[in-house]
Amino acid sequence: MKSGSTTAEIDAVKTRIESHPGLQGHLSVGAERTVIGVVGQITPEVQFEMERMPGVMEVVRISRPSKLSTREFKEEDTVITVGDAVIGGREPVVIAGPCAIESEEQLMATAKIVKEQGAQILRGGAFKPRTSPYSFRGLGVTGLKMLMDASKEYDIPVVTEVMTAEDVDMVASYADILQIGTRNAQNFNLLEEVGKIRKPVLLKRGFASSYEEWLLAAEYILYGGNSQVILCERGIRTFEDYTRFTVDLAAVPVIKKLSHLPIIVDPSHSTGMWELVTPISLGSIAVGAHGIILDVHPNPTVAKCDAAQALNFDNFRNLTRKVRAVSDAMMSEAEH
Repeated sequence: MKSGSTTAEIDAVKTRIESHPGLQGHLSVGAERTVIGVVGQITPEVQFEMERMPGVMEVVRISRPSKLSTREFKEEDTVITVGDAVIGGREPVVIAGPCAIESEEQLMATAKIVKEQGAQILRGGAFKPRTSPYSFRGLGVTGLKMLMDASKEYDIPVVTEVMTAEDVDMVASYADILQIGTRNAQNFNLLEEVGKIRKPVLLKRGFASSYEEWLLAAEYILYGGNSQVILCERGIRTFEDYTRFTVDLAAVPVIKKLSHLPIIVDPSHSTGMWELVTPISLGSIAVGAHGIILDVHPNPTVAKCDAAQALNFDNFRNLTRKVRAVSDAMMSEAEH
């Protein structure tokens, strides 16, 4: 739309778009212009009609499969605010907590140190998708209740995974952010369902997904009307088997070029080794990630889930100190 277009002109164009069967309009209001993203097959006749409506500056076709997640649709970065956490802003966020909630004592002790060290969001798994059916698969609703109690006790927003479309509303009633794990990254029924809620969704990259496939997964959520999508690079499967997965740090600048959505990195699940979590965290911040998500446990040696990658409290303290130093250096450099 043209700079200075009126609300009436914008509404008229969107209404006209949606009067055509199969077309849907999505608004992106920026500082200098408003974009109406059209999803559906636009005929030359419809394009001709749109170009001549009052307030329309131009009609640009986006040739890539993904539409709503692209910079063509929205030039400005998407910034998501949850409590005191700002995801997609100048300062990176730290999300930390136990991979799996095991007990109230374990969760509360971890929440306390997470809050004390300045992390902005508490993570905790209540429903755990595991490769083996014999592994610990979480406490379910009991774990969600514990997570909500920890959120209230330490005044910190929480993120947890949802595994099925049927559980979305229930999990959303306990959590501030819903996580879609790597195994569900192309569970399109689930993606459509979280697109209907009005809470942020943390979408992990599928461990065999290309950048385009990852953005198309986000597209399902955006198409449903939920604009609050956080992308998470969590490692991809390659020929290398020394680490659990291969961390693709190039994904950060690439996604920031292609998309307006914020992107964070998961150094814990990508490496599977606690001693690699700190260097990968620092590298993530250095290449421009909007944050990191970490596994922290009071005693990793007895953790019921992914023990080898969890940081103990001392290691977590050291990591947050180093992350602050790199973050400060990056922001100082950006100002000069």
